[in-house]
Amino acid sequence: MRTVLLPLALLALTACEPQPEGKPVTRARIDGKGEPSPSPAATPSVASQVESACRSIIFENTPLTHCLAVPSRHTIAMELGPDGEAPYRSLSALAKARGEDSNVAFAMNAGMFDEEGKPIGYFVEDSDRLHTLNSNDGEGNFHMKPNGVFFGSGGKWEVRATEDFLANVSERPEFGTQSGPMLVIDGKIHPEIAADGPSRLARNAVGVDERGRAHFVISNAPLSFGKLARFYRDKLKVKNALYLDGTVSALWNPSTDRLDSGAPIGPIVVVERKDSAE
Repeated sequence: MRTVLLPLALLALTACEPQPEGKPVTRARIDGKGEPSPSPAATPSVASQVESACRSIIFENTPLTHCLAVPSRHTIAMELGPDGEAPYRSLSALAKARGEDSNVAFAMNAGMFDEEGKPIGYFVEDSDRLHTLNSNDGEGNFHMKPNGVFFGSGGKWEVRATEDFLANVSERPEFGTQSGPMLVIDGKIHPEIAADGPSRLARNAVGVDERGRAHFVISNAPLSFGKLARFYRDKLKVKNALYLDGTVSALWNPSTDRLDSGAPIGPIVVVERKDSAE
């Protein structure tokens, strides 16, 4: 298996290809002038590519976007909606609320939710716990145990399996979101995840490496749980990685004017540049 950087020329070509049938997310420019595409909006310049925290890559013939948050340069927070109001339900609504002068490096959907867009698992925003830890059994990806929690305070970010979190984390973090399943647990792929199973969707996930950096990945074409898990384990060398969601997976990357739209989403993770890093 090899991971290769996607040449700018290939990006320009793939941006013109038709969107695969059944894909619910539309890749669009923030100004609304872009057209649907199965890959991120074409990068307008080399300078924008350098400024962006995200890069386009190919893994096992599948296009992915990998976004990196570094504690010395970024902060991470969860957002559901404006204070006291309903959830945003889209990255477009978040972008509109933030305006053009924000320090947002990138944002994406971050966890599973109910019909109103509210989290079904543990969720903390600005140190305020909006939903308790969910250890219930049930159907669906969320209940494919072990599931897990992505959380942090200050510049320390972690991914832990739910039982590990419950047993070892006593202080409420500044942010947190629960989702499932875990893709990688202590360096091993989730025992119920096949190498390349039949379920193929646009998916996104997060993992934290040994240097404390958070790796966010979103696929630009359908892929299996197994392939996404291998990318984290084998290429990113991440020992713990958490699946965030599928089908509705979406990314806002202001540096490249990428603003995905489609089915309504719920919790959102927002990565911002620190003032000193601008």
